[in-house]
Amino acid sequence: MVSISIRDLTKRFGGQTVLDRVNLDIGQGELFFLLGPSGCGKTTLLRHLAGFYKPDAGQILFDQEDVTRLPAHKRGTAMMFQSYALWPHLNVAQNVAFGLEERKRPRQEIEQRVAEALEMVQLGGLGARRISQLSGGQQQRVALARALVVRPRCLLLDEPLSNLDAKLRHEMRTEIRRICKESGLTAIYVTHDRDEALSMADRLAVMDGGQLAQLGTPEEVYRHPASRMVAGFIGESNFIPGIVQARSSDGGYEVQTAFTTLRARTSSPDWQPQHGEKVLLSIRPEALTFGQLLDSPNHFPGQIADTTYLGSTALYLLRMADGTEIKVSESNPRQIMTASMAQVRAMVQAQDVVMLKGE
Repeated sequence: MVSISIRDLTKRFGGQTVLDRVNLDIGQGELFFLLGPSGCGKTTLLRHLAGFYKPDAGQILFDQEDVTRLPAHKRGTAMMFQSYALWPHLNVAQNVAFGLEERKRPRQEIEQRVAEALEMVQLGGLGARRISQLSGGQQQRVALARALVVRPRCLLLDEPLSNLDAKLRHEMRTEIRRICKESGLTAIYVTHDRDEALSMADRLAVMDGGQLAQLGTPEEVYRHPASRMVAGFIGESNFIPGIVQARSSDGGYEVQTAFTTLRARTSSPDWQPQHGEKVLLSIRPEALTFGQLLDSPNHFPGQIADTTYLGSTALYLLRMADGTEIKVSESNPRQIMTASMAQVRAMVQAQDVVMLKGE
């Protein structure tokens, strides 16, 4: 395992700045995620760590060793690609052994380490299979075994699950995290899938425009988003403009919106908005309920404008008298409400109403 430090890393392609003075520290044995929309710079950053790109400015340190200009094959990293990059003319064992053969390891050592790697990814005994005989999930495991067999200091993963169906993606999330933790690997994982990041990461960074928009644990980033971009990318949210009216006795704030006054909390304890300041409220659909919250000051009437039934959840579109529309998600719905002129009342805890700086 290895610790990684990135200092003021900058990369330009032509006139476009793809990485803009990125600073980041990743601890030994940490499973760290980079996520964000297409073009945000996450894959470019990963390829700098692998040694495929050289930066225009800045440094990359592995355990305090400057590897910024070190060739890829001397960094001790291994990379898993989105396409797996397996050779169809080689069998499973030969694919896994490729990196060791390039390093000219003894034949007996190669055979032993290939067998160990295949056991680790639960493909023991399948070394003689052709790649074409494997399922997508099995091919993904071969690619993982090929990366692990060289015993890398750091494992780099570039959207490795994007080609799998939903069930296999869910299974492989658990497997990749298990293997990384059992091996003590430092791993950096690039994805645009927020569910992968939230379910697997020790910590994560949301990137936007070549910069780190927010850094933290999955819970910190989800519950305390630093901006509208982060709140919207890391999960679905209702965004409601408002104006700060007063500080409440519990340390929160009274915010006037177009349809009611809501009690809210700030996204950061360091921020103390002033009376009359324009803000943006973020409310997750699952934080809203049609049930009774006895200790909540936030409740307001509306009409069901649309219903989407998803089995484990029901998603409602609630329309207020002024035309504002809010999404409400109900888990394990027992009785589905349909669009109706009748009024219903939605409620939300003040701690689930997050106040962001107005944009």
